[in-house]
Order: sequence, then C-alpha cells, then structure tokens
Amino acid sequence: MTYLYTIASVLVISLISLIGAMTLFVKRQSMQKILLFLVAFSAGSLIGDAFIHLLPEALAENKNELMLSIAILSGIMLFFLLEKVLRWRHCHESGCEDHPRHLGLMNLIGDGAHNYIDGLLIGASFSVSIPLGIATTIAVILHEIPQELGDFGVLLHSGFSVKKALFFNLLTGLIAILGGLTALVMGERLGSFNAFMLPFTMGGFIYIALSDLIPELHKDTSPVQTIFHIFGIIAGIGVMLLLLLLE
Repeated sequence: MTYLYTIASVLVISLISLIGAMTLFVKRQSMQKILLFLVAFSAGSLIGDAFIHLLPEALAENKNELMLSIAILSGIMLFFLLEKVLRWRHCHESGCEDHPRHLGLMNLIGDGAHNYIDGLLIGASFSVSIPLGIATTIAVILHEIPQELGDFGVLLHSGFSVKKALFFNLLTGLIAILGGLTALVMGERLGSFNAFMLPFTMGGFIYIALSDLIPELHKDTSPVQTIFHIFGIIAGIGVMLLLLLLE
C-alpha cells in the first residue's frame, strides 16, 4: 500500500509540470497576482508541514539531538546548492548567443535534481505513515505549481517551442518517481534512513519557504497585496493543521 500511495503521489507531482501551459491563456498582470498568492499559500504549507507534521515525527524517530540538527542543516544546505545550480550559467558574456539555450538546459538539469529529491521526501514520509505522506505531498504540490509556471516561462525564453517545453518539463517531473522508489527501498534496507530524511525534509522545506518564497512576496509592498499574502500564508498553515485534525 505504501508503494501505491507513493507512486500515485509522485505521478501527480509529475503531471503538475504541464500546468505551465495555462500561462499562455492568462494575462501577464493577472498571472502575477495569482502567482504571488500561490507563493504565499505554498510558503505557509511548507512551514506548516515542517513544524506541525515533520518535526514531531522526526523527534519520535530520532532521539539523537545532534543528528537531528545535522539532518536539518543538511536539508538547508542541499537546497541552497540546488538553487545555485538553477541560477548557474554556462555563458557569462553578455553577447553570447547561446546564453538562452544554456539557461534552458541548466534549468532542466536543476529541475530534474529537484524533482528527484521531492520524490525522496515524499517516499520517506509515506514510509513513516500514510497521513504524513499525504501532508508532505500536498506541501510539495503547492510549492511545485508556482515553480513549474516559472520553469515553463524560462524554457520558452530559452527558445523551446511550447510542445518541447511541456514535454521536457514532464520528463524532468517523472524523475520524482525514481526518487520516491529510492526512498522506499532505502527505508526498508536502512533503519536509520527515515530518521535522517524526516529532519532533512524539514530543513529543505524551511529553506524553500524562507529563502525562495517569502522574498518574492516582498517585491509587492502594497497594503492590499500584503494582506492577501498574510492570508495566503495563514491559509497554507491552516491546511496543514486541518490535515493533522483529520488524521
């Protein structure tokens, strides 16, 4: 049953890669407002999952406080490195014609690595319990939606056709399945794997929320939008609380 839930969840994550097509049918200004609310909602859900679901489970699985701290810090550092990969460019000269194409290829490589780790996080969570796996899947989904919308735009800017952008986004999304299966196999063979992966996941979620998502919200400082952002963060945390009550 754990394998079924994990594969179904990572398939949903993979299919979200196709959501980028909706940017072709929504006005840029409207899309920007929608994205910022989704970013706020995603930040709240990631923070909520980290502290409401993952932290209690990590404390129950691992009594070694030092290892717990190291695992959380490892999650923060790995996602920092992933972000560096996503921002890396092969061509640093302003006049280089290949720059956009390199940007698209590096984005796909970074996105593939990110999706593999998403699969690992989901698989490790389901290995502990179905409710924890569902909560982590929802948090990842909410984070993936704005990210995939942005990735689709990067690929189009890099010279990919709409069909190719959708195809390659889906292809990198399917890598999450490999990550999910890896986590399940490792969890069965290594008893300490989940004890490390839970706080590791927590560290990754905290980094994404506070380093990637929250700074995006500061770009729009209007009072009305700020209220929407606060509401979005609270709503994201509320979803995680609701899931806890339903367990």
